[in-house]
Amino acid sequence: MGLDAMVAVVSGTAQGIGRAIADQIETAGATVHRVDRDEVDLSDALDATEYLRDLGKVDILVHAAGGVCGQQHSPIEDITDEAWDAVVDANLRTAFNSVRALAPGMKERGYGRIVTISSGAGRSVSLTGIQAYTSSKAGLIGFTRQMAWELGPFGITVNCVAPGFVLSNPTTQKQWDSYGLDGQEALLARIATRRTGTPEDIARAALFFVEPDAGWVSGQTLSVDGGHSLF
Repeated sequence: MGLDAMVAVVSGTAQGIGRAIADQIETAGATVHRVDRDEVDLSDALDATEYLRDLGKVDILVHAAGGVCGQQHSPIEDITDEAWDAVVDANLRTAFNSVRALAPGMKERGYGRIVTISSGAGRSVSLTGIQAYTSSKAGLIGFTRQMAWELGPFGITVNCVAPGFVLSNPTTQKQWDSYGLDGQEALLARIATRRTGTPEDIARAALFFVEPDAGWVSGQTLSVDGGHSLF
């Protein structure tokens, strides 16, 4: 059926994975509202609700916003409340606020596709060692399952993509560079396909979940990581 006449919201579109997802969905025929912090702070409940509901009919939500908020690993005893909250808000609270704002309209129309973007860190551990990042990305997986159960009777599917190591923005490029040649080779040796991912790899997985024909797929978390999760 394609996505003609459908309306999508994709968050985190300033760069990388979010931008690639928006491009894929737009190419498939949907009208795409691209949302980033320049437009609205999705961690602010009132702002998120007002902004998203003012968009009108929305059939598809892909929540790709998030990240490490410029943080690096510190021992757990040194983590401040502010540092923890910043990362959890960026990854998990933004998803909660977005789904809460758009679910009523989807329920009313009896149709919806929601996709969250977690991380391999949410299924295992974070290579960066940032505790709040791993925790919030794992929380997204749990949130996805719960929303799939709650919203399924209304014709709404909710699924999750868990990317592996993707060179998608300056932060991941800096992380990659920090490993040096030996570290890079060691990381690639743990990936079955022996390469890092691209934003388009993740976008194609998200596109599958938002297609009308994927209506009996819900509550799933798909690792798109070149086979890294096998090891």
